[in-house]
Amino acid sequence: MSVPHIALADAYTRLAEVFPGLDITQLSTGEQLPSHGGWVTATALAEGHTGLDTFLAWDDAQILRDYGQPARPDVVAGFGLHRYAWPACLLITVPWFLLRRVPRFPVTHVSYDRTAPGLAIGRLAARPASFACLPGDPAATLPGARVVPDEEALRAEVRAAVAEHLEPVLTGFGPRMRRRGRALWGMATDEVVEGLWYVAHLLGDGEQDRARRELELLLPGATQPYVGSAAFRELTGPDGESLPTRDRASCCMFYTLRPEDTCATCPRTCDADRVTKLVATAS
Repeated sequence: MSVPHIALADAYTRLAEVFPGLDITQLSTGEQLPSHGGWVTATALAEGHTGLDTFLAWDDAQILRDYGQPARPDVVAGFGLHRYAWPACLLITVPWFLLRRVPRFPVTHVSYDRTAPGLAIGRLAARPASFACLPGDPAATLPGARVVPDEEALRAEVRAAVAEHLEPVLTGFGPRMRRRGRALWGMATDEVVEGLWYVAHLLGDGEQDRARRELELLLPGATQPYVGSAAFRELTGPDGESLPTRDRASCCMFYTLRPEDTCATCPRTCDADRVTKLVATAS
């Protein structure tokens, strides 16, 4: 059953308005997923063969070009996984956050192209298989809708939808990574949290604070296969100001290229350095 574009269109339109570096196209039943040119299907990534080799060759070349040195194969794979999973999670979390609707995207329903000119993140072509919503949602009568009883049930749908899509992809990337299992799901946890937190900041009007509250409820800890909680906390700046941060469950391995330049949420970054980085970003 085809999910009408109208069910999710408002969320993806709003995302494009505040974050034009990512383009999302909804496909209808019968439309083929693009797989030519710079496009790669999520299925090809999950299979872990030639399609994944070609995908990671882009990361390998980018690292050499930008940092003047090659990276370890597992670091290249980690960069590539992050660059796919971060936008892929937004396919699910943004409609949940903005519309209280949670689409399902099996791995066979998504293609990604990060080579499109003018798009910092790239473009996704995706065909939702169904979506969950709350009682009273006007979309509940649309084809493909599944009504769940309450907000906690809807959060369970988010966790299930992300896991359904990412689990095959993590399996495909797994042999390329130095650590698997819990480490890969820690990375998935970070992509869910940091992607939506970043987009909510762009939405303005206190939406980043709302996203923080929503994500803390979504990932309170002990929600397998995810690792840990949303892990937000506050630091104090030099003038007594509050500086929100979080503790990542995984490491992107960027330190292997630039040991002195870790991100503000990296588990390798001490609080004093976090404060310095956060103050510099704010100014």
